[in-house]
Amino acid sequence: MTATPAWPPQSAPRLHVETQLGDGVSVPVDGNPAHYLISVMRVKPDDIVLLFDGRSGEWAARARDIRKRDLILECIRQTRPPESVPDFWLCCAPIKKGRIDLIAEKACELGVAKLQPVLTRRAVVDKLNLDRLHAHLVEAAEQCGRTSLPDLAAMVKLDALLRDWPQDRHLFFADETGGAPLAAAFASHPGPAAFLIGPEGGFDPAEREAIRAHPRAVAVSLGPRILRAETAAIAATAAWMTLNGDWH
Repeated sequence: MTATPAWPPQSAPRLHVETQLGDGVSVPVDGNPAHYLISVMRVKPDDIVLLFDGRSGEWAARARDIRKRDLILECIRQTRPPESVPDFWLCCAPIKKGRIDLIAEKACELGVAKLQPVLTRRAVVDKLNLDRLHAHLVEAAEQCGRTSLPDLAAMVKLDALLRDWPQDRHLFFADETGGAPLAAAFASHPGPAAFLIGPEGGFDPAEREAIRAHPRAVAVSLGPRILRAETAAIAATAAWMTLNGDWH
């Protein structure tokens, strides 16, 4: 007896689009995404491409009207409902280009709901290319099967972050001078959370004092070794997902 082929095909490419998806919706694709589908993936008429828009789940779409530089993808079936991710924010100081890109990529893969850049005094970078970071989030979501992108917020200064912090959300932060063991802190503070990571040089004393004074802040230790900022961000996120998130 011949086995029934998997549907949608496991080899089907995934693509993030801005068009709101639904049964019968036609999505025009051009530019770099069209080049990727036509020239790299060699998509042919009636081939399946998986689409997601961040709101409508994932949809299987049939390729049609393929030309040299554009094509149409017609939605034919929803393959996954909209995804619910844990209510976890990653707040991180801007760091060097390749490393902040890595944080964005891994934050998306790990299921972070919001990525919030935070400007601190010792940051060696004071500007971020949010369009480039958004592109990294899109690419990561396409590859890891996520159906929604993390919310990418504009960078804010640390004092503004603390001033406007929501009262129903814990703010864990990596304190080089010491804090509660990570697992114990996460276990004793369930619910909506965020983790704040400083820059390469860490928080200065005044910043650390201001964070510690905040009523929702919880100082934690990331162990006996000095971690790079990107390592700390990834490790803290993975630990929270294991204890309180969708790895639990």
